[in-house]
Amino acid sequence: MAHPDPGGRALSSPRRPDLDGRALSSPRRPDLDGTPGALAIVGATATGKSSLALAVARCRGDAEIISVDSMQVYRHMDIGTDKPSAAVRAEVPHHLIDVADPSEDYSLTVFQAAARQARSHIAGAGRTALLVGGTGLYHRAVIDDLDIPGRYPEALADLEEEPDTAVLHRRLAELDPRAAARVAPSNRRRIVRALEVTVGSGRPFSSYGPGLSEYPPCDVAQIGLRLSRAEMDRRIEQRYWRQMEAGFLAEVEALAERRPPLSRTASQALGYKELLAHLNGEISLDEAVALAIAHTRQFARRQERWFRRDPRIFWLDGEDDPETLAGQALSRMAQP
Repeated sequence: MAHPDPGGRALSSPRRPDLDGRALSSPRRPDLDGTPGALAIVGATATGKSSLALAVARCRGDAEIISVDSMQVYRHMDIGTDKPSAAVRAEVPHHLIDVADPSEDYSLTVFQAAARQARSHIAGAGRTALLVGGTGLYHRAVIDDLDIPGRYPEALADLEEEPDTAVLHRRLAELDPRAAARVAPSNRRRIVRALEVTVGSGRPFSSYGPGLSEYPPCDVAQIGLRLSRAEMDRRIEQRYWRQMEAGFLAEVEALAERRPPLSRTASQALGYKELLAHLNGEISLDEAVALAIAHTRQFARRQERWFRRDPRIFWLDGEDDPETLAGQALSRMAQP
């Protein structure tokens, strides 16, 4: 399963795509960096992104897949993240899978750099990059080349000593009025983050670009897969029971015994978090699976909201067979 935060913060958007129609308007895609054709396949969990990517790769014959999933980066977290099988990875080259130890907090900045390198490698070979996954912020970081602020733990520690969020908001208003105007005075997490960057870097948080509410032209064609809520819920539950039969609990048991222990990020992965709670004696196994299903369904709705805000995405029906969808995706990719 993917990370429980589809993108990191709420978005505002100039308009919302019409999901009832297949053909959505989108800005013209300029060739911004000379990279040969690239296609992104996005959508909520369990919508069939990996199956479509494999079908597209087979149709083209020159494609390599870049996983845009914040949890598939971790080694030994295989069943619960629904990684492609060894046979699939042997057939089609995959990137950014199994690149970090689960004791690491693999960051967005590190991912962005690795994805840039993977795209450059694929382009240098004259091949096609398929960016596939549902981690919204990671996706935007790659296709829009976001200017990502760093982390400043000392500044953060100082800020967290102030219990009054209103005081922090007033401080932000003094240091970076534009950033303060964009965040509610009660949203402590976003206020603290803006102050952490402003104080730690000496650069206003608002100077890092227009933010996630802007959707500029990019050089990547984007396909989104959608499902009815009922079908998505059914698939999520079905996948969990399939994963349990495949040994998901044993995988989590082995991870729990590893030293150094799981990082904060890895331990929060959907499915893993709930099974770890079971192994710690906090809940029964049935309760853990039920909670994992419920939490993943909630996460899928957040993913839907995240991706729907992007007017550049061309939406397809995830209930169609992968081969039909691949033809539609390739046709979209060929459009100027």
